[in-house]
Amino acid sequence: MDWLAWFDAPDYEFARQVLQRGTAALFLVAFVSTMNQFPVLLGERGLLPVPVYLAMSRHPGRPSLFQWRYSDALLRAVCWAGILISALLVVGLPQIGPPWMPMLAFLALWLLYMSIVNVGQTFYGFGWEILLLEAGFTVAFLGSDQTPPPTTILILIAWLVFRLEFGAGMIKIRGGSEWRDLTAMLYHHETQPMPGPLSRQAHLLPRPLHKVEVVGNHFAQLVVPFFLFAPQPVASIAAGIIIVTQLWLVGTGNFAWLNWMAIVLAFSAVSDPVAHAVLPFIPLDWHTGGQTPVWWLAVVLAVTLLLLVLSYRPLRNLFSHYQLMNASFNRWRLVNAYGAFGTVTKQRVEIVVEGTLDDQPDAPDERWLEYGFKGKPGDVRRLPRQWAPYHLRLDWLMWFLPLRTVHEDWFYAFLDKLLEADKPTLGLLRHDPFDGGRPRWVRARSYLYRFASREEFRETGERWVRLLLYDAIPPLSLTPRRRRQL
Repeated sequence: MDWLAWFDAPDYEFARQVLQRGTAALFLVAFVSTMNQFPVLLGERGLLPVPVYLAMSRHPGRPSLFQWRYSDALLRAVCWAGILISALLVVGLPQIGPPWMPMLAFLALWLLYMSIVNVGQTFYGFGWEILLLEAGFTVAFLGSDQTPPPTTILILIAWLVFRLEFGAGMIKIRGGSEWRDLTAMLYHHETQPMPGPLSRQAHLLPRPLHKVEVVGNHFAQLVVPFFLFAPQPVASIAAGIIIVTQLWLVGTGNFAWLNWMAIVLAFSAVSDPVAHAVLPFIPLDWHTGGQTPVWWLAVVLAVTLLLLVLSYRPLRNLFSHYQLMNASFNRWRLVNAYGAFGTVTKQRVEIVVEGTLDDQPDAPDERWLEYGFKGKPGDVRRLPRQWAPYHLRLDWLMWFLPLRTVHEDWFYAFLDKLLEADKPTLGLLRHDPFDGGRPRWVRARSYLYRFASREEFRETGERWVRLLLYDAIPPLSLTPRRRRQL
């Protein structure tokens, strides 16, 4: 039927392949991350146990498979199901069948992961969680190899990229003065939550280049997103600019799958002819089925209408003086508001956790040993690792402690676990100075960290310079009945 031609986008098959497989790959990472960390952080014996959370929440506001019953075994079953479905989508098996097959697969991922996020409390309070959920739901309606990609869904994914980028840009413009006077990147590489192996080198770039970074960021987030909706090849060029800027962020930091999700979604605006011109091995004659079935057209149009209606509040939020950041406006985590780093921290304060075997922590010859975390800075000689898109949730929450308060329930529970030498908790760390033994006391100390200059590094071999500020939490010990604080 010729009147359906406007609905089909046969020149965006490469975009669909990247969107479906890339989103599925990031779901796979998310479920693996959850499998490895959720039981320790939020499980039956976790730092913030989900059963306790559910018992205290009389009216759970968001849907979850766990709202009726939680167990670590059920959590692992959900993760294994998510891993299996994600892997099948990555290799493209559901996409071979009719369009309802990848649709059901992605909707299953969305529902399974939403069940986790909605009981994940502070450990799942990051913007990339709801970004993955929204992306998974929207990508579900891209169809299969038997039908051409639907134009309306590609536009809605571009709209998601627009909110992600433009929302982040507006947060910055409305935020700290460092984004307006172009000094933000003088601090960001050093003070970001989890630096990567190239973060120090990026920090040591000349001052004028840091100003170029800020100008480039404003251009990529406040100007370029509008051109995602332009005719080709302008839309593809806009997507390319976003992809390049996101790759710079990938190379200079660890932001879980946030940047990788933005890269994948940006391909929604890349047409096959442009992709072939840049990478000739990408074919121009992708094989797709015939015309779109009427029933599939009805499904896609209904979803399109739903997401357009849900777009009203996020659109209004973009231009609101009181713009919300990383917020959901409905219980299903669809069509959200995004944004990050409205202000940039000027100094890096780290909470360092130590333990001792001494009976008296204030003895003249006391010997305190430092616990090592996998991602967050600690050992001043250690080169930071690249972890993204994998998400180290404990390390990220450690970054927030000095910005908020160290007196968080989960952090005291974490210190208790160290005193008990809890093996699963120690498994989240890079280094246990007591090799599985129980310390008598633990404490948390506040340090000021900065990157070493090139001259300092040559002299000492240390990548960080740190200065002790104060004891954030004085020595704690466990007694048979209660915690005792010195």
